[in-house]
Amino acid sequence: MARFPRPHTPRLLYTLYSTKTTTAHSSSPTAALLSHNLNLQLRRFSSGNLARAAKEGEEPWWKDSMNRLRNIGISAHIDSGKTTLTERVLYYTGRIHEIHEVRGRDGVGAKMDSMDLEREKGITIQSAATYCTWNDYQINIIDTPGHVDFTIEVERALRVLDGAILVLCSVGGVQSQSITVDRQMRRYEVPRLAFINKLDRMGADPWKVLNQARSKLRHHSAAMQVPIGLEDDFKGLVDLVQQKAYYFHGSSGENVVTEEIPANMEALVAEKRRELIETVSEVDDKLAEAFLNDEPISSTELEEAVRRATISRKFVPVFMGSAFKNKGVQPLLNSVLSYLPCPVEVSNYALDQTNNEEKVTLSGTPDGPLVALAFKLEEGRFGQLTYLRIYEGVIRKGDFIHNINTGKKIKVPRLVRMHSDEMEDIQEAHAGQIVAVFGVECASGDTFTDGSVKYTMTSMNVPEPVMSLAVQPVSKDSGGQFSKALNRFQREDPTFRVGLDAESGQTIISGMGELHLDIYVERIKREYKVDATVGKPRVNFRETVTQRAEFDYLHKKQTGGQGQYGRVCGYIEPLPPGSSTKFEFDNMIVGQAIPSNFIPAIEKGFKEAANSGSLIGHPVEHLRVVLTDGASHAVDSSELAFKLASIYAFRQCYVAARPVILEPIMLVELKVPTEFQGTVAGDINKRKGVIIGNDQDGDDSVIAANVPLNNMFGYSTALRSMTQGKGEFTMEYKEHSAVSHDVQTQLVNAHKGTKATD
Repeated sequence: MARFPRPHTPRLLYTLYSTKTTTAHSSSPTAALLSHNLNLQLRRFSSGNLARAAKEGEEPWWKDSMNRLRNIGISAHIDSGKTTLTERVLYYTGRIHEIHEVRGRDGVGAKMDSMDLEREKGITIQSAATYCTWNDYQINIIDTPGHVDFTIEVERALRVLDGAILVLCSVGGVQSQSITVDRQMRRYEVPRLAFINKLDRMGADPWKVLNQARSKLRHHSAAMQVPIGLEDDFKGLVDLVQQKAYYFHGSSGENVVTEEIPANMEALVAEKRRELIETVSEVDDKLAEAFLNDEPISSTELEEAVRRATISRKFVPVFMGSAFKNKGVQPLLNSVLSYLPCPVEVSNYALDQTNNEEKVTLSGTPDGPLVALAFKLEEGRFGQLTYLRIYEGVIRKGDFIHNINTGKKIKVPRLVRMHSDEMEDIQEAHAGQIVAVFGVECASGDTFTDGSVKYTMTSMNVPEPVMSLAVQPVSKDSGGQFSKALNRFQREDPTFRVGLDAESGQTIISGMGELHLDIYVERIKREYKVDATVGKPRVNFRETVTQRAEFDYLHKKQTGGQGQYGRVCGYIEPLPPGSSTKFEFDNMIVGQAIPSNFIPAIEKGFKEAANSGSLIGHPVEHLRVVLTDGASHAVDSSELAFKLASIYAFRQCYVAARPVILEPIMLVELKVPTEFQGTVAGDINKRKGVIIGNDQDGDDSVIAANVPLNNMFGYSTALRSMTQGKGEFTMEYKEHSAVSHDVQTQLVNAHKGTKATD
């Protein structure tokens, strides 16, 4: 029998308050009175009374609600079925009452693909947030894109989540973007479940995918379920923990029927359960003790051990199903509650700005001061929508909050919970929740507090753009709207950059790939009604030096009054291979040859000079500048003089350091019918690509290659023509690497405006 808290306890009040607020919006006097009384009771149990409640021996009002909260993301390789899975989750939890497909014939599209472009192209472009309730637990879900061009959406979603579901295709298996997403999950230390989807498809092989996850992703994992049949014969699943068989009946698989394990599967189930226990025992001491003593292991003991191992990120449980065929989603939801952590079970850190950015562990409870991270911006119908993950404390509508990054104090005019592109007004939210606020000007990655602390959350990893386009509005009259669109997209997406070409005066937009930039050009047209002309895509090259070169430059200028005098001596050299630092400045002057107050100006001068190398005008990276000596003048020396001396000194010695051009190299993964393998491999070689792997997957060949981005323009059309439309590929940035001598000559000549010769 279900237990209910006694009336008028804070826990009950919170449960009432957390329910859908549509009742509070009712026009009836009864509803209004209930809402008023509820707010009075909530204020009575605000943070000021928490200490008193604790002294009286009661549990904090938030404890039960925090334990019953899950923040999860659904991430995967493109076309693995993430959005389809999310659609089923929303249907079974009652958030939507009708299932729509990603490429549905009804023209509606999946709930989480709210943009017209997403529905047309059948891909997710922006991460979308929603929430639902399952078995009295609240689950906040973020559905993320699979295409590598929108990788920042995955980065910022994982930054704020407590757990994740990694979706793998039972036919395609572990693909290049699966590896990228898994790497992102590791970076943000996110516990995860794996879900092998599409068991109904021809060629489905979950055991092959499980072995790929172990070898390619280095997952310590084991199956939690065994499928009953595969492909057209896929009927249901056997749960290895509870040792029961589940079948999914009804038009949408909504009726889950539990039965005994089929007799012909008992031996396989016993073998897979033992494999599961052995695998978890390797990382969980408590289960290992029982296993080594050959004691019988109950379902409860195994479930607890899997939970401990998953939360500590030592184990990745693997579940199975077919979201499209409505099989396996409800057991996956139960597993989210059973095995993924609640907000208080995850360690989060902030950096204390008043104490030299010392790491501070956040309690993750509503008791402490407010600490919230703005992880995503979106232009809504009513202005800028800022998504916040609350790590500590409580935020209320009408509160004043402080942006630690800008120092501004802002009032919260409106607080909402998001359901894709729909929203629901709420009065307050506490630690662990994901909400959105309107009318708050900020940037992605800004931290908000109540002003009592100066904490900032560590920022997200933002990859550098690899491709640029020149764009300009067709009509001069639409320049204002054009600028407005670019400013908005820059605020929303840290990987989308806008600059001005000093020579041509053109506006240059930079991003993660052709699709990324195409989407933004299309959005400018649709959302701002501005037609734009687009230039040929160009690659974001870099420059670097390959050897040490000395500099000794005196900047001396006399103009009749105070002159300019500054001398800098030292050397530039490449940073060690594998270094993640782009620019390093070392002051190794002994004594006071240059007064210390001029050193920052010298560093600034070298940094400014490194923004544009002399080969093709692109930024210089992996560079170390060492200042060893110099001279100053008592009257004529100034910050400007030393800054100019640094810029000219850099230009003076740059050529002697044997600079080279670096180009972005892409990891390209192709899947083509075996009959076209030779043609495709030959084309990759023509494009100066290096094939690093070639596997067989049924009748298809899977080719992995490193190819210069400059040689990949228009590749989708070329691949279609080579493979009769049957080939597909994915591409992601790997590294910047030095170009060959002939390519460097061509690029330098083109930059100088001369015609390149072969």
